[in-house]
Amino acid sequence: MLARAIGGLTLAGLPEWYTKDAIAAERERDSQLPKRFGPNDQINVGAIGVGGRKGGYRQGMGDTQRIGGQHGVKVVAICDLDDVHRTEAADYFGPDTAKFHDFRELLARKDIDAIVIGTPDHWHVPVAIAALKAGKHVYCEKPLTLFIEQGRKLVKVYKSSKQVFQVGSQQRSDERFRMACELVRNGRIGKITKVLANLPTGPTGGPFAAEPVPSDFDWEFWQGPAPRAEYTHERTHGVFRWWLDYSGGMMTDWGAHHNDIAQWGLGTDRSGPVSVQAFGKAPFIGENCYTTFPEFDIDYTYADGTVLHTSNKGENGVEFQGDKGSIFVSRSTIRASDQKLLDEPLPSSATRLYESNDHAKNYIECIRTGKPAICDAEIGHRSATVCHLGNISLRLGGRKLHWDPAAEHFVGDPEAQALVSRKMHEPWAV
Repeated sequence: MLARAIGGLTLAGLPEWYTKDAIAAERERDSQLPKRFGPNDQINVGAIGVGGRKGGYRQGMGDTQRIGGQHGVKVVAICDLDDVHRTEAADYFGPDTAKFHDFRELLARKDIDAIVIGTPDHWHVPVAIAALKAGKHVYCEKPLTLFIEQGRKLVKVYKSSKQVFQVGSQQRSDERFRMACELVRNGRIGKITKVLANLPTGPTGGPFAAEPVPSDFDWEFWQGPAPRAEYTHERTHGVFRWWLDYSGGMMTDWGAHHNDIAQWGLGTDRSGPVSVQAFGKAPFIGENCYTTFPEFDIDYTYADGTVLHTSNKGENGVEFQGDKGSIFVSRSTIRASDQKLLDEPLPSSATRLYESNDHAKNYIECIRTGKPAICDAEIGHRSATVCHLGNISLRLGGRKLHWDPAAEHFVGDPEAQALVSRKMHEPWAV
């Protein structure tokens, strides 16, 4: 077994046969890029939603730092609705960094080539569509969408553009996850019968009292397309994830990662399941309390009968179960029911998946070469859709729902279909 560093990560537990080819391929890609970048080669990046130290959570800053640290890249502008976050980010990237309150003013700058979206989830699609229409390449944190319908609209705009779009599903740029999916796709564990996506348990909290809006924070603009509510800091800065007004809870937080890997391994990352059913009783949700589901057991069935079971139980990670063995993969390990399943090299004729060993680097490389990113808008939308389907079944008391992944429509269930979208607060629309 070999431990090595690549893309800023030290990866242990991978067999040498798998890593040596990746090292050679990465060196080859690097050799094709210019070693020096002149003024006309530099990629200028604008960041929308950059987080801050309030609450100890730096939403948006991590991806911007990683992308801004790539060779030949400079962060030239940042935008945030919190004055403290905006000032801290500008100080970090340098005194010449332009500061914006309104993302539309940042997008109007002609010298910005690419953006990073680190806003709360309810802003992802409106900002991303505006950025694509402004001719900017887009990196957007996951989950890509808040509702299924807005994802369809985003994908349509993306496909009509010439821009690179990268969703922050960075597990696709981790060799462990890619290796697991390649082994599964090449039949190493036989016919897949079940996939387990094990997520953390979400928090509960509330009721929360209304508070005065801080003088350095634009609460009205922050809410934007979401329903209006009285301000409480538990709705913002990281913990927005536990409100259905702005996010989808643990189902879309970790679910957007692990369900994405499950679909990558199944080869369904541009389609999806044909039915969904949630099991278990939903928690009581009181007035002005967190509204997302902390606990869940959800079965997604695919056209070939394979079941993806997503729950808040078990070891965090993804397990593929087949009739010849199983493979478990997480951010710290890959293991199999029999070590030989990992140690035996794939044949030269094997199906190999898109290779990226650094998510931020892949985004910048694709901007320079014009090739699609490893997790484009279509894939990001489909991965988020799986999470939304689970939440919809939970909201409807756990009844079984039939889904047409081609038409992206619930079959024979108007109540479920009504939950694929939500009217946006005016004047916002997509």
